[in-house]
Amino acid sequence: MADSHDMKPNESTYGGFISMLKWSIPVIAIIVAIVIALIS
Repeated sequence: MADSHDMKPNESTYGGFISMLKWSIPVIAIIVAIVIALIS
C-alpha cells in the first residue's frame, strides 16, 4: 500500500481520472454511433 503522505496527490489524480472518464465515455460512444451509422 502507499504511504499515508502519498494519498492526497493520488486522490487528486484519481478524481481527475474519473472526471475525464465521465466525459470521454459518452463522447466516444457518440463518435462510434456516428461511424457505425455512416458505414451501414
